[in-house]
Amino acid sequence: MKLKYHIYIGAKIEEILEDLGKLRISVFREFPYLYEGTEEYERNYLKTYLAVERCCVVAVFDGNQMVGASTCLPMIEESDEVQLPFLNNNIDIKKIFYFGESILLPQYRGMGIGNRFFEEREKHVLSFKEYEMICFCAVDRPENHKRRPKDYRPLNDFWNKRGYTKQEHLKAYFRWKDLDEAKESKKQMTFWTKLILI
Repeated sequence: MKLKYHIYIGAKIEEILEDLGKLRISVFREFPYLYEGTEEYERNYLKTYLAVERCCVVAVFDGNQMVGASTCLPMIEESDEVQLPFLNNNIDIKKIFYFGESILLPQYRGMGIGNRFFEEREKHVLSFKEYEMICFCAVDRPENHKRRPKDYRPLNDFWNKRGYTKQEHLKAYFRWKDLDEAKESKKQMTFWTKLILI
């Protein structure tokens, strides 16, 4: 299998907007997100990336099909929900780069693509020589969640190996509709951070 990686920055992201939206809908239906997305919402949400000059998407293709993608952008460009935990803890958000979604179709997992996503995004952040921290957040789900697959393994060990630390005091809250829900509900997410040397 010969996979190809492409990097899109700022306005160039428009070239893959539709494929990225469809991939998000597909992958985020899985546990732990269980997100029931729509193409209309995805279009509106992803368009915000186009106006962010330093926003970066790392995409992987099998032939012409996008099978995975990973995003990042400066924290200062993110939503209030993402910024608030850091502002409440007096952390300078101008010095932080936020890693957004990392999504990959199931049949392509376990092939090292996740590592490549982190490597490319970290390289992008370091190119600016002005950020001191990288962060991302992961949804919190109970151990006994009814949709939790028996073979589900959280990515905590993988993130730890890449130098990221879970920060229990940094929580964000988002609203979306789970597959089993009639309407949106609040979801808690915990941040992971990594300090970087300029």
